[in-house]
Amino acid sequence: MPEISRFLGIIIAMYYNDHEPAHFHARYGDYETVIAIDTGEVVEGRLPARFGTGTGMARVS
Repeated sequence: MPEISRFLGIIIAMYYNDHEPAHFHARYGDYETVIAIDTGEVVEGRLPARFGTGTGMARVS
């Protein structure tokens, strides 16, 4: 998967000619989420909370 960016342990990547809606993949350890580019909404998956109490899950949007 072609990497676009890497920061704070999160890898942002995109596939060529992938399914609609236009989106990118964010990976952190064993977690992965798909985020729509036009709305910023989580299409699929979750990422763990990076900061704060560390006990909950955070939506990426």
